[in-house]
Amino acid sequence: MDLDIDDARLEFAAPPGYLDTASVGVPPASTVTAMRRALEEWQRGETRPQDYDPVVAAGRAAFARLVGVADADVAIGSQGSVLVGLVASSLPDRSRVVVVDGDFTSVLFPFLVHRSRGVEIVSVPLDRVADAVDARTTLVACSAVQSATGALADLDAIAAAAHHHGAYTLIDITQACGWLPIEASRFDVTVCSAYKWLLSPRGIAFMTVGPAILDHVTPHAAGWYAGADVWSSIYGGPLRLATSARRLDVSPAWFCWVGAVSALQLLGRVGVEAIHAHNVGLADRVRRHLGLAAGRSAIVRVESPGAAARLEAAGIRASTRAGAARLSFHLYNDERDADRAAEVLSTGIVSGCR
Repeated sequence: MDLDIDDARLEFAAPPGYLDTASVGVPPASTVTAMRRALEEWQRGETRPQDYDPVVAAGRAAFARLVGVADADVAIGSQGSVLVGLVASSLPDRSRVVVVDGDFTSVLFPFLVHRSRGVEIVSVPLDRVADAVDARTTLVACSAVQSATGALADLDAIAAAAHHHGAYTLIDITQACGWLPIEASRFDVTVCSAYKWLLSPRGIAFMTVGPAILDHVTPHAAGWYAGADVWSSIYGGPLRLATSARRLDVSPAWFCWVGAVSALQLLGRVGVEAIHAHNVGLADRVRRHLGLAAGRSAIVRVESPGAAARLEAAGIRASTRAGAARLSFHLYNDERDADRAAEVLSTGIVSGCR
């Protein structure tokens, strides 16, 4: 890794007090510049579809490096729920799926819609997921980090239980990838929307697909971009899909990918381990000021009457989820952000943000 946090922070124009990456990440300057350039080229009539193929390949490779898999194991899409839906729609009738109570609905709804064909959904508390896996379980589907609370799933226990009982695993890493070290190869499927912690434009999602499940996922959204050779797959039959996870690709939103490459490469240069230490350190700084126990998450949930209103009045951008204020820290934040948020939350005194 050749870029430290302080130098990386110079790439960002996030205002003081922006603590809402769990909703929308802030792009680096290089992303904005690249997208502007691409839009200007489009305006001048200089755009050719095949020019974006190397861009998509670079983005796929950068994501693969972040989560420790081969490029060939990564499929691309536009939204996480669509990718989850490919897996859900490929399940046999009367499958049994273990999910988490209150998980983000993009992980739940794609499975719930299949109840009509006998798919059984077993919903349990986050800390009981591994215990709920048994010989009848077809698949475990859960978020690595809960959107509403920032709580981390016990991925070691879930992976072990699924392996022991021969169940597949699908882990949504949208609220984890970019700050929490993830070894995607440990799971059959991971899904990630890139517009949060990966600091990319909305309209990009990734799915890693392991060899044990690839042949069991039907490419329901297959089009020309899923072909073995993209530019000879644009007309007519027969079906000739890629043999790798790329068979699950959908055609990319070009300008989004132009921006995503710069963001993904920046994260790779800093390193997820360094970002993890930085983000959790800031989150724990707030927890310490508020008398809360140290945590393992870059997301801080504060259940305090009027907390969200006090933060907003102080010029601190956070969000409200499940009735509580949610603060999320990323590499463009610093100790001043943490201290100011803690001051506002602990005293209720509202004044200008740093």
